[in-house]
Order: sequence, then structure tokens, then C-alpha cells
Amino acid sequence: MRENLVLKKLAAGQTIVNAWLSIPSSYSAEVLGHQGFDCVTIDLQHGLIGIDAALPMFQALSSTPAVPLARVPANNPAQIMQVLDYGAYGVICPMISTVDQAASFIQSCLYPPVGLRSFGPARAPLYAGADYYPGIDGQILKFAMIETQAGLDNLEQILQLEHLDGVYIGPNDLALALGCQPKAESDEQKVIEAVRQICAMATRYGKVAGMHTSGGEAAARRVSEGFRFVTPGNDVALLSGAAKAAVATVRGAKPGAPSATGY
Repeated sequence: MRENLVLKKLAAGQTIVNAWLSIPSSYSAEVLGHQGFDCVTIDLQHGLIGIDAALPMFQALSSTPAVPLARVPANNPAQIMQVLDYGAYGVICPMISTVDQAASFIQSCLYPPVGLRSFGPARAPLYAGADYYPGIDGQILKFAMIETQAGLDNLEQILQLEHLDGVYIGPNDLALALGCQPKAESDEQKVIEAVRQICAMATRYGKVAGMHTSGGEAAARRVSEGFRFVTPGNDVALLSGAAKAAVATVRGAKPGAPSATGY
């Protein structure tokens, strides 16, 4: 069976850098998968990616060193099982607010007798190996997103659940839940304290703290604060940022003599 290298690196104390896909393109998935990211997450919640578009993206990621993950649209067992059957090696589940919701999410990722995942792995064994079952239960990364006031209130109990690997902060929804403006790098004290609390408590209970950030510098700062799984923006942000920088460089160039090697 193919080993989940993200889980292996986390167990060794390493930090994970995750890419985030919101554009429904297998080509984009393949390109980002070759850029040195430890894993690549296909976003089926807020990206423009439907389940049919996700399949060729999982297939494209199979040709890269990056571990394929998915953020599902909701804590829906059928949707969670479907991305796992497609070949996801981890699931990030949004809007986890209670212990029962977190437990349901975990059970959807695991086969009986521990979980309630239905058997029918479809494409997954092509990626993981013919011995997919029963070993796959130990290879699936499970992150609960903490982004509501209830999630904060129940955080300690959620973190005590067996088989949960970590929590992942959605900064915009977390800010909204605290009565602040949605912002990836909020300067509101309530948000700053909540982020610090989530990271500290996750570490205390031996879980991984993850967070979505606005870019490389912000992600590096979160790592210095104790986060061990960081996403430095999504594909749209990286693409638009590079494009804006290129245009600004050209616009700021001073007129000069035509190049002797021009076309």
C-alpha cells in the first residue's frame, strides 16, 4: 500500500506545506503537484470544482509527489466517502462545531468496525495499491475545521476524539463568527486570541494545528507560532499575484532603445 507521506512527516515532527486548488483543471493540479508542496487539497466547498471535475484532478495528482487531499462541501457522509473512493488520502471537513459532528466525520472516513464508511473504493486502489483494504484506515488524514463560536466552545472535547489528526482554521468564517470582518490575516484581537487558543490547545492534545493563510510570508509566520500544516494561499491568489507583479514590472519599466535582438 502507498504510504501517506504527510502523516509520516507529521509523525516525524515536520511541517507540512499544502497547496489549494479552486480552479477545476487537471493541468493546474498536475503543475502545483510538482512544485514541492507536501500535499494538494482539492476544494469542493468554495472552489469552482464539482465532483466530476475532481476525478481528473485526483488522477493528475497521482503523477506527482504531492499527497492528494480534499475539502468536502459539508459534513456529509456520502460526499466524504465519495472523495475517498476517488483516491483522496485525507479530508478537511468544514464547519465542525460539536463533538457529535466531529465523531460523525471521523466515522465517515473509516471502515467498520471503527467507522461507518461504506465499501466500494472504486478508483482508490489504483492509487493506493491492491491491498487498499484494510490498511487504508491508517493512511487517511482527518482534519476538522474550527470556524464557528460553537467549535471554539467545544474545541477541547473535539480534540480528545481518537482518530482525529488535527484541526484546520478557516480564518474568514472564524472572523465572521466572532463578529469581525472576514480577513485571512485579521488584526482583530478576538480573532488573534482565538487562533492562538486553537493552536495551543491542539498542540496540548497532541493534534496538528493547521491554517489557511494569505501567502508564503503569512504561512511562515504561522509556522513560527506553532502551526504544523499551512496553506500559503490558493491557486487563484498565486496566479493573480504573479500576474499583477508581472504587469507592474512592465508598467514600471522606463522606455528605452529597441533591442537589437527584437522580433
